[in-house]
Amino acid sequence: MSDQDLVKLERRAVAAAGDGAAANVLWITINREERRNSLNEQVVRTMIRGIEQAMASGDVRAIVLTGAGDKAFCAGADLAKNAQGAVFAVDYSQPRSYIVELFNCMEACTLPIIARVNGAAMAGGFGILCACDMAVAADDIRFGTTEPKIGMTPMMILPYMQRLLPPRQLQEMCITGEVFAAPLLLEWGIVNYLVPRSELDSKLDWLLSRVVDKSPTALRIGKQAFHSMRDMNLRQALEYAQVMIPVMASTEDAREGMASFQQKRSPVWTGR
Repeated sequence: MSDQDLVKLERRAVAAAGDGAAANVLWITINREERRNSLNEQVVRTMIRGIEQAMASGDVRAIVLTGAGDKAFCAGADLAKNAQGAVFAVDYSQPRSYIVELFNCMEACTLPIIARVNGAAMAGGFGILCACDMAVAADDIRFGTTEPKIGMTPMMILPYMQRLLPPRQLQEMCITGEVFAAPLLLEWGIVNYLVPRSELDSKLDWLLSRVVDKSPTALRIGKQAFHSMRDMNLRQALEYAQVMIPVMASTEDAREGMASFQQKRSPVWTGR
């Protein structure tokens, strides 16, 4: 099966933007419905390529990650025909695994990445959800880290879960491998919005409409600052912030934003 069959990369417009709107959102859809949109190296490398192409394009404003069908967002690693654990094998001649490369790519991405959680988010799929910048989920999905049930622990996705989940709940997930119902996604702060399945795409479109009309420059610099400050202590973050404010203010988009505010008109962003 070709990369294009395993993962669909499709440019779409935001419906709320009206007729003639630019197709400035890249949808990355894991297209393995029969395997619950599980991951293998070919899938992951195609996802990485899609993210890199979106960043390089200059006119993409956001990325949506989702899975085909309505049963699974992503079930994690594909365990089929790997009963002996080959899916977890490591090539020690390589500095890092392809899953780490995906997470590094998502972390370095200068575009907002939004998860459209259309079905179960399990194991590595739950990790991908946690690694996204924002998420909209259907209220009938289930999630969990099922690795303990096969004698493993969710090691690779643990750094992202630690940034989002309450410690006690995280420990329970890592130890028991139990599956949880969708309402806890919102209660634990893992998703931004939890909606009936019939409203999933309209809510996603609403969220996208509030992203793509903002300054591309501000989004890029802001996302970089967000991730940088998260790894700093308070004093370091404040020092970083006071340096970045004049950097942002010197951009064309910042000057346009101030001019449009004063002139009471809509801004025309250049992305510079």
